[in-house]
Order: sequence, then structure tokens, then C-alpha cells
Amino acid sequence: MSTASEETTTNHSDLPPVADGIFAVSAEDPNRFELVGGHCQRCDDYSFPRSMHCCHCRAETDEHSLGSDGNIYSLAVVRIKPPLGLPRPYAVAYIDLEAVPLRVFCLLDPVQCEDAVIGAGVRLSVGPVGVNNAGQDCLRPFFKLIAANEENCFMVKIIGASVTS
Repeated sequence: MSTASEETTTNHSDLPPVADGIFAVSAEDPNRFELVGGHCQRCDDYSFPRSMHCCHCRAETDEHSLGSDGNIYSLAVVRIKPPLGLPRPYAVAYIDLEAVPLRVFCLLDPVQCEDAVIGAGVRLSVGPVGVNNAGQDCLRPFFKLIAANEENCFMVKIIGASVTS
């Protein structure tokens, strides 16, 4: 089973992506990745993953880079037996992307899942995490924490029933 703790700069070209067309190497920086989704020219709506037609106006969508940075809107750390060979625990989050007005649902770096807080800045990474539907190791996009901005973050501590902001 593969984990996200390996650096994304390591060459994993022998591994297939978990799904085609959902991430790409950044055109501006070959050491960064970007989500790839859809954009509707008619109503200016974005989607991830890309669908062939806009869910609002049914016009055809174009492939569009959605960027790589965002902020955690909401998150959950999952501690039960994970699907698809994901590490335990793992975290999922809604991420508000900076480059486009879109909120996406994605994995967080399993190595950092205990440190993630609402409002934290994150950057897209790609690495070998879990397996695909065929049971093969695969490359999967996930978000890693970047420099914490304490002023824009808050954390709810359930242990001890204390709340900090």
C-alpha cells in the first residue's frame, strides 16, 4: 500500500492516475500540480471533475485549469477501515479554490490529517495513495497544508470541550 508521505517530486510515471484528466503538471511550475476541471463559457460556471455539459445551462464545457491552492472550508478525519487501500486515518475536506470560484471535495495528505484545521491554506499534491478500482497502486491528488495563517484559522477541540478561535 502506498502513502502520501513520499515526495511529489519523485518520479512515479510508472503508476497510473486514479482517474484520467483530473490533474496535470502546472504550466508555470513543473514542480507543482493543478486540478483540471470544466468551465462553461455561457454561464461562467466551473466544475470538478469536468463534465461534458454544464449542470446549470447544459452548454458544452471546456477543459480548464482550476489552480493548485485553496483553503479548507470543512474537514473530517476518518478513523474506520478506509476504502481503496487508503491509510488509516485519512482526512477528506471541502477546499475553496483560490484561482476559480469553486469548492471541491478532496483528500488531505494522510501524514498531515491530524494537523488540518478549518481555514488553513493548502496546495495540491499528487502521489501514490491507495489503489484504484482494479486494486493497483495509483497516483491520487490530495491537498497538503502550507504555511499556517493563524489569523484565518480556527479549531474546535472536542477533547475537553474547549473551543478556540
